[in-house]
Amino acid sequence: MTETSAIPAVSAAETADARTWKPLRLLTFYRVILAGLLAVLFFGLRDQTSFGLSHPQVYAVASTVYLLFSIIVGFSARLRIPGYEVQAISQLLVDIGAITVLMFASGGPASGLGILLVISVATGSILLAGRMAYPFAAFATLAVMVEHFYSDWLASGPHGSDFMQTGLLGLTFFATAAVTSLLVQRIHESEALAHRRAIDVANLASLNAHIVQRLQAGIIVTDHEDNIRLINDTARKLLHAPDSEDGQPLASLSAPLHEKLQQWRNQPGSEPTLLFLGSETDSVLPHFTQLSTDEGTGALIFLEDTAAIISQTQQIKLASLGRLTASIAHEIRNPLGAVSHAAQLLNEENSLREEDRRLMSIIDDNAGRVNAIVQNILQLSRQVQSIPQTILLDEWLQKFVGEFSDSGNCTAAQISYSAHPADVEIHMDPSLLHQVVWNISQNAMQHAGAGEDVRLRLVAGRLAPDETPYLDIIDNGPGISPDMADKIFEPFFTTRTSGTGLGLFIAREICESNNTRLEYLAQGANSCFRLTFPESLQLPVSALV
Repeated sequence: MTETSAIPAVSAAETADARTWKPLRLLTFYRVILAGLLAVLFFGLRDQTSFGLSHPQVYAVASTVYLLFSIIVGFSARLRIPGYEVQAISQLLVDIGAITVLMFASGGPASGLGILLVISVATGSILLAGRMAYPFAAFATLAVMVEHFYSDWLASGPHGSDFMQTGLLGLTFFATAAVTSLLVQRIHESEALAHRRAIDVANLASLNAHIVQRLQAGIIVTDHEDNIRLINDTARKLLHAPDSEDGQPLASLSAPLHEKLQQWRNQPGSEPTLLFLGSETDSVLPHFTQLSTDEGTGALIFLEDTAAIISQTQQIKLASLGRLTASIAHEIRNPLGAVSHAAQLLNEENSLREEDRRLMSIIDDNAGRVNAIVQNILQLSRQVQSIPQTILLDEWLQKFVGEFSDSGNCTAAQISYSAHPADVEIHMDPSLLHQVVWNISQNAMQHAGAGEDVRLRLVAGRLAPDETPYLDIIDNGPGISPDMADKIFEPFFTTRTSGTGLGLFIAREICESNNTRLEYLAQGANSCFRLTFPESLQLPVSALV
């Protein structure tokens, strides 16, 4: 909002200058033209005008001095030396005095120069509104009255008609001051209102831009020629175009998106379809809205991240699963406990044959397996608040490797880690990250086989071109066949007789609930599970633990 706060200061400074120095400079320009014209008419066309008719010498001196004064104050106004009020008051007083002298030298109010005093009074009302409007009118009235009485005294007798003209001229001065002051006041009020409205509009524009840039959905606005007029950061991220700019053709930003826009224009009622950006897991769902302008028809494009849609769907699915598992717990655990208890009692009988004890062992093992399945399903239904934190992967991996090797899952020589660059940071709940990586690492050691040649590597880094943080969990086991790779994240899918098939399913559910992607990548003879983390800290969401 810093840019918005700067707008009023700039506008206020420009407004103050527009009310003071700019009209004063225009006044000096007008004065030079007026003084030059009065001098030229007198010296060049004396016989054809009434200027200086009564006192030619007085007119000649006054017009020459007035012209020189006009030129000097023109430079003074541009240098702004002295201050504004001093220059404005002194210039207007000189204007009234000089024009009164020229009017005296030209025969009084009958010469027609009195109208120039009206302009001076109006100018004073504009330049010094509310303070000097009526004093200038009074000074001009006093000046023409002095000129009238002095002319009568020189003429040795009063002139009634001239006195009437002088009185009417004085009334004109005050009327001009009143009307001009009122108009200037109204203009200033309108300017103040427009200035406040401009600030409000600027603030709203800045707020709208801030909201648009922070929206989770991508937004693109195009004109009638399909050139981009607005694009927010989310759209740049979703389209993998960090350098896109306003004015860029949409086709150069994303040719598939431009093609879908053309298809929508041909069939406006069609349902939106996914836009794949390189892979089936990297896609967005575009929505189009028509925008009409004076130049033509543009478009408003909303881009929905399918990962966010999947996360929302996952939350709904987990809510239903939670209600289901609550009934499963009540319906299965009680009879399962009775079966286990009965099997234990029967196993304590000394008269049981060896074949019967083997059958009892099978009952006990499978009851334990069913209990483990119920425990894992109940684990899916529990939702707690995830608390994402900034984690430095290099330090976190060092601690995890030590804990994993100390737990007996492997020796210290069998597990290693690396982070390039060393300052790779992610944003996730540490306990959930520990649960996911521990589960995958434990599965890797169990499926990789036995012996000291089994190795597990944890590799962290950033993916080009977006510098997205990732963590690879790699083992040198036999790997997963392509026909089974698509099923490993399905619930209850397992290749071990003692497994529940929920470990990887729970791991992926945790990752999707925290805006993190978990996928399996085949790397030659090795198996690799990759965690791709969000680039920025997300708001806490309901996660699985």
